[in-house]
Amino acid sequence: MTKKLKPDLETTKPMRDSAFDALGFMATIEDLSQEIRELYQADEVPWIIGYSGGKDSTAVLQLIWSAIAELPVEARKKKVHVISTDTMVENPVVSAWVERSHASMRTLAKEIDMPFKPKILRPKVDESFWVNLIGRGYPAPRHKFRWCTERLKIKPSNRFITNVVTRNGEAILCLGIRKAESSARAKVMEKNRRYRVRDNLSPSATLAGCLIYSPVENWSNDDIWLYLNQVKNPWGITNKDLLGMYAGASADGECPLVVDTSTPSCGDSRFGCWVCTLVEKDKSMTAMIQNDAEKDWMMPLLELRNALDFRQNTEKDEEGSDHHLRDFRRMTGNVQVMTSGKAVPGPYTQSSREAWLRKLLSAQSYIREEGPEDVREIELITAEELREIRRIWVVDKHEVEDLLPGIYKDETGEPYPGESLDDDMVLGAAEMGELQELCGEDRLHYELTRELLSTTRQQQSSARRSGLFQQLEKTFKKHFYEDEADAVNRANQVAAERQRREAEIKHMSIGAEDSLDKPFNSLNEGETQI
Repeated sequence: MTKKLKPDLETTKPMRDSAFDALGFMATIEDLSQEIRELYQADEVPWIIGYSGGKDSTAVLQLIWSAIAELPVEARKKKVHVISTDTMVENPVVSAWVERSHASMRTLAKEIDMPFKPKILRPKVDESFWVNLIGRGYPAPRHKFRWCTERLKIKPSNRFITNVVTRNGEAILCLGIRKAESSARAKVMEKNRRYRVRDNLSPSATLAGCLIYSPVENWSNDDIWLYLNQVKNPWGITNKDLLGMYAGASADGECPLVVDTSTPSCGDSRFGCWVCTLVEKDKSMTAMIQNDAEKDWMMPLLELRNALDFRQNTEKDEEGSDHHLRDFRRMTGNVQVMTSGKAVPGPYTQSSREAWLRKLLSAQSYIREEGPEDVREIELITAEELREIRRIWVVDKHEVEDLLPGIYKDETGEPYPGESLDDDMVLGAAEMGELQELCGEDRLHYELTRELLSTTRQQQSSARRSGLFQQLEKTFKKHFYEDEADAVNRANQVAAERQRREAEIKHMSIGAEDSLDKPFNSLNEGETQI
C-alpha cells in the first residue's frame, strides 16, 4: 500500500494576500462604500478622480460612483470631476475606450442627477508630441532626455487641478494607486501616509492644496479583477470588454485562473502612448496585433514606433543609433563635444523631420483606407499640430521652402486644408531650389544664405526692427563652418583651450595655498621679514 504523502508546508506556494480576507468580499465593499460616503459629505471640497480607462482607475471610479449613487439626490451636490489625460498619441484602442466611457458617464450623470463631470484633458498644441518631434526636432524620448511626460501628461492634469484648487481653496484627488504595484510605490505611499492630516487623506507632495485619496491602496491585482467581474459597471459600459482589452494585450491572449503566486495575473499589461520609446518594446500593441486579426490595421503604428526607437541596429551605444538623423549642432546652434571628441547630437535634421511627417501621414492614410469602420476617421495628427509645425519650420527654422503642404498632398492624396502662411512671401520652394543648385553640395552655405534671406524678410515685415544685427551675427556663427568635421574640430580646440585654462587656474590655486602653508619664519634669500 502506497503511503499518502503530506504536502511540504515550507515549499507549498501561498495564495496572494487579499484585501477581502478579513471581512469577506461584500462586507469589505460595503465598509469602503460607507467610508466614501462619509468623506464625500464631510465638507464642500470638490473631488477629482484620475481616470485612465485602465483597471485600477476604473475600480476607483466605480466604487465612488456606486457609493454616491446610494445617497439621496439632495446630498449629491458636491462636484466630482472625472479627468482623463489624452496625450494625443495614446494607443487608439484604449483612447476609443476612454472616449466611449466618458460619453456614457456624461449621458447617465445628466439623466439620474449625479454630480460627476467627465472631462478629457489634452496638451497645448505647442506641447504636443508631434509638434516637438517633427516641428522642433526633439529626438525620440529616452531616459537621458525624457521630454514627453511633463508636456503630455503632467502639465495638462496639473493645470486643471491647480485651477480647481484656486477656485475652491482645496481639492481631493482620488487615484487608483496601489502598494502592490511596486516596492517603490509602496514606500512613497507609506511615507505620505505618515503626514496625513485627515483620515485616509494624504497631502500631495507636488500640488499645493491637494489631498490624495487612494481607496484601493491595499488591494492586489486579483482583488481589482474580482471586484470588476463581480460588480456591474454603474455608468453603462461592460467590464468584460475591459477584461478582453487586457487579455488581447497579453502575450498569450488570455487571463488565467490564479491559484498561487507563480500564476501570472491578468492585467499586468501596460497601456500607454503608441510612440513610446522609453520601453524597449511595445508589448501590449504587439500582442493586440498578434491575438486579433482585426487589429492588423495597427501594424503601421508599430512600424513607425519601431523606426523611432533609437535602440535599432546598435549593440554598444543603445542611445546612439539615431545620430545620423540628427544635426551636429544643438538647438541653439552651438557645437558641443563629448569627452570622446565626437559631437553631441542635436535635433533631427530637416530631411529627418520631413521623413517622420511622411511616415505619420502615410500611416494615417493607410488606417483610414484599410482599417475597420470605427477607425476610418482616425486622426494621428491634428490640423492644429500641422499648422504649428509648418509655422515652426518656416518662421522659427527659416525653412522657407514651405514643404509641408506638398508633403501632406503626396501622402494623403488631398490638398492641404490649412490657410496660406504668408501671402507676401517672395521666397518659396522654387527660389530655394535655384539657390540649392548654386550652392551645390555645400549644405551649410545654402542654410546660411537661406536664413539670412529669411531673417531680413521677417525684419522688413515687422514693426520693430531692433535686434537685426544680433540675429544676423547668430546666423553666421551657426553656419560659417566648412562642414561638420570643421565644426567638431573647432569645438574640440575650444574645449582643449578651456581645459588648459582650468588646469592653469587650479595650479595657481594650489601654489597660493602652498605659500600660505609656509612657516612664517622661513624666508627665502633676499626676503625681509616685516
